[in-house]
Amino acid sequence: MKDLSNYRKSYEKSKLIEENLPEDPISLFRNWFIEVEEFGGGAEVNAMTVSTIGLDGFPKSRVVLLKQFTFEGFVFYTNYNSEKGKAIAKNPNVCLSFFWHEMERQVIIKGKAEKIAENLSDGYFDSRPVGSKLGAVVSPQSQVIPSRDYLDKKLVEFDKEYQGKEIPRPDNWGGYIVKPVSVEFWQGRANRLHDRIRYTMAEDYSWNKDRLAP
Repeated sequence: MKDLSNYRKSYEKSKLIEENLPEDPISLFRNWFIEVEEFGGGAEVNAMTVSTIGLDGFPKSRVVLLKQFTFEGFVFYTNYNSEKGKAIAKNPNVCLSFFWHEMERQVIIKGKAEKIAENLSDGYFDSRPVGSKLGAVVSPQSQVIPSRDYLDKKLVEFDKEYQGKEIPRPDNWGGYIVKPVSVEFWQGRANRLHDRIRYTMAEDYSWNKDRLAP
């Protein structure tokens, strides 16, 4: 057994004050995202955890990359036939979370996921490196496969097949946009009395702000 009870860290880098916050959560998310980028805390500031309710009734979380965010929502790409894709098809309620430990910040987004327009998925797929395109074609994501060698051989086969040709986006691969219904911002503070501000969408699509106890 390894006892972790003595792990301690004091959070003292910033604070969340209501008077200084924008009226909508996307503006605050954008500000935080830029600050983390400028802080230089890592190459993948856009890494986020996507949580879904699986077909077996269990929640499951995995890390994917955020590729776009707008005032409408947050966009990521995946295989629609993957475990997460099947889960979203049955229950579009998902949770996204970011943890930027360098800035002692966390963002938790609850929302509904839906597929983006096919032409948008086409556009992003066309922008990907050739290797990433081939990977999307080769991988039957989340399915049981016999071996690593199985994937490697398929990659070689498809690489030869598409030499000098345009690689089309598979029909089962594309983007989702998660349209938020609530966004919670967590800023670490001293004595474990952290700041938590939650934005909740109202019926008229405006945003209400509440402070939560840490």
